Amino acid sequence: MALPDILKGKLSIPVVASPLFIISSPDLVIAQCKAGVVGSFPSLNARPIEMLDEWLHKITTELAEYDAQNPDNPSAPFAVNQIVHKSNNRLNEDVELCKKYKVPIVITSLGASVELNEEIHSYGGIVLHDIINDFFARKAIAKGADGLIAVASGAGGHAGSTSPFALISEIREWFDGPLLLSGSIATGDAVLAAQAMGADLAYIGSAFIATEEANAEQGYKQALVDYASSDIVYTNLFTGVHGNYLKPSIIAAGMDPDNLPVSDPSKMNFGSGGSSDKKAWKDIWGCGQGIGAIKDVLSAGELVTRLKSEYDTAKARIDIAS
Repeated sequence: MALPDILKGKLSIPVVASPLFIISSPDLVIAQCKAGVVGSFPSLNARPIEMLDEWLHKITTELAEYDAQNPDNPSAPFAVNQIVHKSNNRLNEDVELCKKYKVPIVITSLGASVELNEEIHSYGGIVLHDIINDFFARKAIAKGADGLIAVASGAGGHAGSTSPFALISEIREWFDGPLLLSGSIATGDAVLAAQAMGADLAYIGSAFIATEEANAEQGYKQALVDYASSDIVYTNLFTGVHGNYLKPSIIAAGMDPDNLPVSDPSKMNFGSGGSSDKKAWKDIWGCGQGIGAIKDVLSAGELVTRLKSEYDTAKARIDIAS
């Protein structure tokens, strides 16, 4: 395991919960961390920016109180996702708030930044950068990222198209630092499989949408229980970046999921905070191909308990077989 010190001995299972646009809230992050996995949220979920200050205060305060009451079983660290794209006109202010609260982990997306990495390193934080191929992985590390999140085929939301086997193998040829894998991971067995492939941690998103603490409407949560991988469409129409979306939600919005137009990537916008960019994610439901494993809407704690049980069972099964 190539885990940084900030994560060593802090996790009940080797999992980072991915930041979910609109859906990840302080309540979900706190529940995830208390259960022993890294909880995360996109900074742009907190609108206006004053709300981000409130969210970070709430998360840091409640987790500190929990740790004081549970010294033998402290919470996992949390992470904030920053969109490093020219359309994000809040980036500098959001980074300053991360520095104010000494956010342990910052997840960067859609652009690697030497300056941002240095800002986070200034107080002892680490930066994990998500990538969809080896080219961007090398650029991220060259610019000072501490670790990588390999977003492979089948991941929810913005996703790559490369097999996780190929992507992890290519990165591990030259990088021995922290490596996370994202893509259709919704069981403890899959977490162990990610490690067997060469990843240090699994990066799980869709399964946490179907939790009680998630800021998603009940119909969205139930859809993840009711549908499977065959009900997912890969398109760049809604944000300009390719991602996986639930076909029934596209149909409900009046579109033909089998005949979607192609979007202009130069028009993507993640930072305006207007109703148009929120609407694409509220009405068109993103999710990964692993949703077939989601059978119930649970609390975040119950989900982590299930994942850990499956993970331990899978490890024991392999030990017996060997």
